[in-house]
Amino acid sequence: MKWEKLKPPEPDEPMCCCECDNHQYGCCCDCEDLDEAFNRWLKNKPTKSGCQPAVLRAIIDNLEVSMIPALLLLPVLLRVAALHYLLGLIILTALPGLVLWYYYATHRKKKRTLFFLTLALYSLAHMYYLFITEILPRGDVSQLQLCAVTAGMIFTIVSLIHTKRGPGFVTASLYEAHSHSKEGKEESTQVNGSIQSEASSGLQITKETQTTNWSRCPVCKIMRPPRAGHCRTCGSCVQRLDHHCIWINSCVGQANHRSFLLTLCVFVLTSLYGISLVLCSLCPQQYLMTALFYCPGVYGQFSTALCFTCAWYSSIVTGGLLYLLVVQVLNISFNVTEREAQLALRYKAGQSRLWGLVINTGEHSRGFYQNWVEFLTMADASVSPRSSLTDLV
Repeated sequence: MKWEKLKPPEPDEPMCCCECDNHQYGCCCDCEDLDEAFNRWLKNKPTKSGCQPAVLRAIIDNLEVSMIPALLLLPVLLRVAALHYLLGLIILTALPGLVLWYYYATHRKKKRTLFFLTLALYSLAHMYYLFITEILPRGDVSQLQLCAVTAGMIFTIVSLIHTKRGPGFVTASLYEAHSHSKEGKEESTQVNGSIQSEASSGLQITKETQTTNWSRCPVCKIMRPPRAGHCRTCGSCVQRLDHHCIWINSCVGQANHRSFLLTLCVFVLTSLYGISLVLCSLCPQQYLMTALFYCPGVYGQFSTALCFTCAWYSSIVTGGLLYLLVVQVLNISFNVTEREAQLALRYKAGQSRLWGLVINTGEHSRGFYQNWVEFLTMADASVSPRSSLTDLV
């Protein structure tokens, strides 16, 4: 943070609400437009032409009002797709492209956005609502199966909240703590140097070379540890940065990578189990693997057609997240992050494995078992002040 934001304002230099972190209206601030609009309103002067749309645009951008039409349009499209199988084929095929088009049309100038996170949570809630209101009254789902689906959905939300608590941002205090710990290790090494064996000293030198390879971020101007990267979307450096996930509106780093993987696993398993229950209820005479492609009589009633269409919608979403889960598991198995894989592709420094699903850089890999042990036992990154409860969205 710059010194200009830390020093108190001069008497002739009023502080804007966006410069004060505790101001209650700081999220709606677009300094010039809001200040001019409210000054004219307090002085009973007419609003300047073109000022009001800019103010409304600033408030709309910060409050994510542009997501409301998308959330209202999703259930409408699903109901239209349930009218005929050809409509369902057209709408479900065009729906991913329509969502991306709507996002780029309304969020061109935005960096972080709640669009995909809200859409994902709304889809999860809408699918669960249809499961309760349409599938459960048919009597084909037992109470134990209902409890399993409900527990899976709750566990998904809980793990998502834990993932949203922060990826582990790099701060200046982190390098200071690392320097102090390094000095303490050097002093202990000098005291006990006469009784240490050559093997243990060689191992310590190897570990030191891995932990002292810090670099200065050209954007943040702070020292960052190895494998840390700068996220242009969040505007900060993240420890062991994997990627910025638009579906959770946050980065995936050292502090939340394990919980992110857990969220993917729980959601995929819950979704697959829920889809299987829906298909077994709608198409009891068909095999589970073929019921999604051939279910005679399902369009005889609108309720069954709607549930079948939602099963297809859930399958499309689950397929995309299953692909992401497979890529994550392979990256962990080779001890490579998504950021490192992209950099290796850019500089042609890695080898493509398993039909291009993973890029093996060979820099950090120590074998399948050791890679997973390192991932599951790596220390949580220090929690940044930015990772508060207000950042859960």
